Amino acid sequence: MTELAEVYLDGHFLPAGEARVSVLDRGFLFGDGVYEVVPVYGGHLFRLGQHLDRLGASLAAVGIADPYDRPRWEALFAELADRAGPDDHSVYLQITRGADVRRDHVYPPDLKPTVFAMSSPLSGPPAEQLVRGLSVRTLEDIRWDRCDIKAITLLAAVMLRQAAREEGADDAVLLRHGFALEGTASSLFVVHDGVLRTPPKSRHLLPGVTRDLVIELARANGLACIEESIPETVLRRADEIWLSSSTREVMPVTRLDGEAVGDGLPGAVWQHMHGWYQACKARLRSGSESC
Repeated sequence: MTELAEVYLDGHFLPAGEARVSVLDRGFLFGDGVYEVVPVYGGHLFRLGQHLDRLGASLAAVGIADPYDRPRWEALFAELADRAGPDDHSVYLQITRGADVRRDHVYPPDLKPTVFAMSSPLSGPPAEQLVRGLSVRTLEDIRWDRCDIKAITLLAAVMLRQAAREEGADDAVLLRHGFALEGTASSLFVVHDGVLRTPPKSRHLLPGVTRDLVIELARANGLACIEESIPETVLRRADEIWLSSSTREVMPVTRLDGEAVGDGLPGAVWQHMHGWYQACKARLRSGSESC
């Protein structure tokens, strides 16, 4: 694993080993903060506007004042992308409510948010996973009631992903009250009766930037796509299941709770979507148009 050379912290770029955050920072003590992850392909940021829109929504939802205006965010991400070089990578941004003078659940209104960012290499999904697909388990969703906020408080998601791994699966599809919602860090799609379906946006799932692109690509290429709730019974009868995220792109699920999905291989509809997605990335890399 490549060691981080440089990070951004509160207005300054500095060696990762020299970065320091107060032990009284509310992100450290309470998980009181939000984050974003933005892929960069060939020096070009992937859907930065949509990521910044979601960042603003998360900040507003938890009552943290946005520390930067839009032009400054755009300039910062551009500099982070430039400093990381031409290879594909992802930019991780985290904003916490800041550091108080003591540990207290109630926070004063004048805290200065902590802004942290770093870049990491992005290699894309492993080739062998694209060939064999993912194996997932269904698990009951134990997360809180505001999964639409991209909060740094990810303990429940960590526990669920770990439980899936310990059962020999790559990930989990989360169930709540009999409906399938999303993966532990990804949006959910199913192909059923020739139609692509994904759960509608709600408080119980994250509004995925890649999810929105998949919907756009489907409709632009004549693939019927519906945003509707997915009962567990439909999930188990699906011809294809996909998980999508900014860093994992669109991954086929070929085994669900140990049983084959469809014929147990990445499906024909996913093959089309994978091609459309890669073409979109190629256009972004070339700078010919946004993705």
